[in-house]
Amino acid sequence: MSLERKIVQVYRSTKQDEMYIYVAKEDGLSVVPEALMERFGRGTPAMVLLLDENKKLARTDAVTVLTSIRDQGFYLQLPPAKDDSLLDLYMTPTQAAY
Repeated sequence: MSLERKIVQVYRSTKQDEMYIYVAKEDGLSVVPEALMERFGRGTPAMVLLLDENKKLARTDAVTVLTSIRDQGFYLQLPPAKDDSLLDLYMTPTQAAY
């Protein structure tokens, strides 16, 4: 299945760090359900990009984004899961080790 190229507008959430919505530039946020927009916030334009299936993205793949935009009008990128093991580096040891 070949997906077409699409000019995509990416919006950053004003309510939650590292949450983004990808939409077709010509549609804007009008295609995003109102209930999601209440949780997402106003939305700040982050970038516009020409997206095709070979485009490399940081936390998702272009085919997933294009398919979601085609099927439901938008793609929601959630913040990455917090890694508790990184917090262990800053915790005070409970046992003395010499």
